[in-house]
Amino acid sequence: MLELIRHDDTLEIQLARPPVNALDADLIRALKQAVEAAPGQGARAIILSGRSGMFSAGLDVPSLLQHDRDTMTHVWRDFFGLCGAIATSPIPIVAAITGHSPAGGAVLAIFCDYRVMARGPYRIGLNEVQVGLAVPEVIQFGLRRLVGPYRAERLMVSGAMVDAEQALSLGFVDELVDVDHVVARSQVWLNALLALPPCAMRETRRLSRKDLTEAFSDIEKLGIQSFIDLWFAEESQRVLRELVAKLKAKG
Repeated sequence: MLELIRHDDTLEIQLARPPVNALDADLIRALKQAVEAAPGQGARAIILSGRSGMFSAGLDVPSLLQHDRDTMTHVWRDFFGLCGAIATSPIPIVAAITGHSPAGGAVLAIFCDYRVMARGPYRIGLNEVQVGLAVPEVIQFGLRRLVGPYRAERLMVSGAMVDAEQALSLGFVDELVDVDHVVARSQVWLNALLALPPCAMRETRRLSRKDLTEAFSDIEKLGIQSFIDLWFAEESQRVLRELVAKLKAKG
């Protein structure tokens, strides 16, 4: 489910849930625990990676559709908790976007310090509207923080999936490299950061990300129940089940 790989002072947390690293309840929980535990295990930085060609396909819709309201409430709390763990991590995190990154995969990348994406025919975006879901406010805030309010609105309302070059031009990601070098380039960026005077770097980073800390300061104010209401609404359930049927037909 996860592979933990040490690169000197950096911990690479590699998503390893074939075939597409879809985020089910167990993976969400395991990833949150791994991110939170890393500093106490001596890591000074984290690389979050996937497999070549696929970072993460986002939420595991077929799995999550089997859950009742109470279980989905716990899942969504864990997912917000994971986003918060990334956003408020005391050590820097780079998203090594090793391929496609729709929906939940894009969300994880948004809250990292830096995003290195594979160059090529790969797409990233918050396409929730296309599958009958709204983008929660705290996630909208994260994308606005990267690309600005107007661009974020246009991307999210249309559920757009943009290619790697577009993502770079929009500021959705920070740089592009060949897929085989995404993790290595992430490490180079982190090494340069970690070579700076550590106290000055950490304090400046903390102040720079204070808005993210405030955004995740109270999980009860993140609209979990509103999202759950939408998840179980008739339109959302219909569109999500149609999506699952299409995926089964392709498989």
